[in-house]
Amino acid sequence: MAILAGKVVAVTGAGRGIGRAIAMLAASEGAAVVVNDYGSSSDGEGADIGPAAEVVAEIVAAGGHAVANTASIADPAGAQSIVTDAIERFGRIDAVVNNAGFLRDRIFHKMSIKDWEDVIDVHLNGYFYVAKAAALHFREQGSGAFVNFTSTSGLIGNFGQANYSAAKMGVVGLSNSIALDMERYGVRSNCIAPFAWSRLIATIPTETEAEKQRVERIKSMTPEKIAPLAVYLCSDRAHDVNAQIFCVRKNEIFLFSPPRPIRSIHRSEGWTVESVAEEAMAALRPSMHPLQRSSDVFGWDPV
Repeated sequence: MAILAGKVVAVTGAGRGIGRAIAMLAASEGAAVVVNDYGSSSDGEGADIGPAAEVVAEIVAAGGHAVANTASIADPAGAQSIVTDAIERFGRIDAVVNNAGFLRDRIFHKMSIKDWEDVIDVHLNGYFYVAKAAALHFREQGSGAFVNFTSTSGLIGNFGQANYSAAKMGVVGLSNSIALDMERYGVRSNCIAPFAWSRLIATIPTETEAEKQRVERIKSMTPEKIAPLAVYLCSDRAHDVNAQIFCVRKNEIFLFSPPRPIRSIHRSEGWTVESVAEEAMAALRPSMHPLQRSSDVFGWDPV
């Protein structure tokens, strides 16, 4: 039997890219899908009802069940409408995939307050608004799953993405808190950091041969590679998977470690500035991580 038979899944940012791939696979696995997409450009400007409607049409044409929602998740009322559409159209909601987003990259000293706020409003506040709207229903029915998209730009780092990186690390904290608070009600919350070619990274410069090769490698990491893990995490088969951080890169699935203490030093008489400099840093420095970007950590070709 299909893994999501009888389930209702809401996917934000489902009109294109990763969200679309997840919505399509969820529908093929038996779920009724609320396809949310505001239809903005890759930098968050404008709106278009077309992408969500097109995905719904494809799902219905294939014999599935879906409804389009074009609300902005940055608006609490819009986020609530996604859950309302699921309840009114299909009678329940079983899983939420928080995937919607856009990029507004700027080197830090040139990033405007608007660039910061607009990205945070969608990638962090919006994820909270949608999750909060669904959580009340999950609590009442004693079950539910959240799949929240984070990024290695936050988990590891990247140039020119202070707004995006901060939001995506915030998503990890949000997801973990949901898992802790709602486990007693049978609710799970996990994260996925995806590597996939999409319109959000199609602006990567390709001026040098190395940049061209990098883009070609990324193009091989299609959104469809991300969807199976997301759909699995929405299903009852993942009943014992909670508060985890996954990463998908083409045919690779990684499990990330959460921040945990790795080394300590104790001084019974307490610390002074001088002893911190001379003793503490000498003891801790061997375990300090270097300043890195995602590409420094994932230094091999995707397989």
